[in-house]
Amino acid sequence: YSCLCVQNNVSCLCAQNNVSCFCARNVISCTTYLIYSQNWEVRLKVKKILLYVDEYLDEFVMTILLILMAVIMGIQVLSRYAFGMSLSWSEEVTRYLFIWSAFISVSFCTKKFLAIKIDQFVKIFSKRGRAIIGLINLTIQFAFFVYLVPYAWRYLMTTIESGQVSPACGIPMYYIQSAPLICFSLCVIRIVERWLLELHNLTKNDDLVRWPSRIDRDSAKSEGK
Repeated sequence: YSCLCVQNNVSCLCAQNNVSCFCARNVISCTTYLIYSQNWEVRLKVKKILLYVDEYLDEFVMTILLILMAVIMGIQVLSRYAFGMSLSWSEEVTRYLFIWSAFISVSFCTKKFLAIKIDQFVKIFSKRGRAIIGLINLTIQFAFFVYLVPYAWRYLMTTIESGQVSPACGIPMYYIQSAPLICFSLCVIRIVERWLLELHNLTKNDDLVRWPSRIDRDSAKSEGK
């Protein structure tokens, strides 16, 4: 589809599938407009991908790890009882997958507000009071995980320098020892997100326990447009 736009003695030829022609004004040409539109679409797609990663990263990784652990241990049991042979690597790999799953679950629980707690005392306060207590709690957690990040980094660097590998599979141990660093870094990000949520509850006198899905909100806006 093409059309010729002429306005204020400025002419241009625009062509884009089912998109109406944009008349050039001032110093903005049709070509610039089309390039800007394409860049804007790319940015929207990248933003949507990042939102999906933020929403579902922890769940996706833990699901994959759980499936791998179940499959590997199933193969181990089948080999031992059906074929009379035992795999030398299965228990080691499963143990390392479990370590990663445990650390990722810390980030998941932080994001979902899942923790062992007694909240009867907190419930006696108003929404604003609960938000203040939540902010204090999150500030302490934030300081704790920020304090742990440098130690996790040093621990990882020490493992890399030592060149240690696992006994059965020969896996470099820094693949396993990197779990604390990644976990604590993710927890810092999740706590910041929660802190902003509690700040919203405090300023708006709201009682949200999680942010509404930004993916659904952005999709609804796109459909409305």
